Amino acid sequence: MKTVQAKKKVFNNRIPHRTIRLAAALLCVLLLGSLCACGTSTPSPEEPAPSTGVTINVYNWGEYISDGSDGSLDVNEEFTRRTGIEVNYTTFATNEELYAKLSIGGTDYDVIIPSDYMVGKLIENNMLQKLDFSNIPNFELIDEEFRNPQYDPTNEYSVPYTWGVVGIFYNTNMVDVDPDNVSWDLLWDERYAGQILMFDNPRDAFAIAQARLGQSFNTTDPADWEAAAEELMKQKPLVQSYVMDQIFNKMGNNEAALAPYYAGDGAILLEENEDLAFAVPKEGTNKFVDAMCIPVGSQHKAEAEAYINFMCDVEIATANIEYIGYSTPESAVKEQLDPEIAENEMFYPSDEVLDRSEIFTNLPDDTNLLLDSLWLQVKTGGSDSTVALIAVLIGFIMVYIGIVVYKKIKAKRLRS
Repeated sequence: MKTVQAKKKVFNNRIPHRTIRLAAALLCVLLLGSLCACGTSTPSPEEPAPSTGVTINVYNWGEYISDGSDGSLDVNEEFTRRTGIEVNYTTFATNEELYAKLSIGGTDYDVIIPSDYMVGKLIENNMLQKLDFSNIPNFELIDEEFRNPQYDPTNEYSVPYTWGVVGIFYNTNMVDVDPDNVSWDLLWDERYAGQILMFDNPRDAFAIAQARLGQSFNTTDPADWEAAAEELMKQKPLVQSYVMDQIFNKMGNNEAALAPYYAGDGAILLEENEDLAFAVPKEGTNKFVDAMCIPVGSQHKAEAEAYINFMCDVEIATANIEYIGYSTPESAVKEQLDPEIAENEMFYPSDEVLDRSEIFTNLPDDTNLLLDSLWLQVKTGGSDSTVALIAVLIGFIMVYIGIVVYKKIKAKRLRS
């Protein structure tokens, strides 16, 4: 979810603190031959483990892992050093891209990291394997509030990776607003026409319109979704562009005044431009959780579970969270963080903010189809582009039917 250029500046004033701690941990390894940490830990041998000849395929959001940049820990490389299991690491940009890739097949992923509602959808469509938690003892470090979530109520298919909330980043020199009374209405304010950025994915974009209308983000009433689409179409003439990672360059270079985005990226954006500020709007917002799962196509389930367990280890999870900036579901990790982060409400919001937040859940198929149709109307200009919309819809339906047929054939073969 982050750009490499932006990440190079994040937490620069805390790099010596992290480097000292990692150096101390390494010294302990050399002297004792084992890692000492809170909770269950992953063995850290002095010498690299011999190769197992196994490579696992990990599919994650872009720039969403500590990779060795700027003195950080390369967690994939460290996993290989400790276990002898190689990691083939690739990225996706949206949950929908992940789902399409899994549906079409062709690549056997071993670990994927979808968001909450997508985890629910994958479970419903029998696309995830149940986890063997005897191979994931570090799950005991996950806080109770993140266990048995609505999207995985029996907690058989997923382990939380990170979480956070969505808010508005705004340029204090360009936007006139009371920082204690920020509203989603700002993104519809004609004073900032041409200076507003908007999410380039349907679920996040619709949630903002739904918050303004006082709707649940998980409504199944078609009238609610149509009303939210009308709001987004009213907003469209004011929108400079629909973006995801591009937000960093645009907001950092004063090319836009307002943008909704994930709070976990706040350190990067505020480091890029000291004139930027962040606020969670008073109407409420989305609280999201990204979780680690194993798809049904995985050929290396035990190794994948070893990877998930490794990512929950306190030392590893701390290094990872320090680098990517998102919130941890492990109190033992939060205790290791710099107080500047651990006590910052942008990363760890107050109960008042969380009480006004809602997690996305998987929607019924007919609601998802309506959402996709309405999003196309928003992006293509509504009724003025009816012919183009119909063509795109037909294409989407054909792809959807193809995926359904493929899944049924594959399921039949597996049963045979």
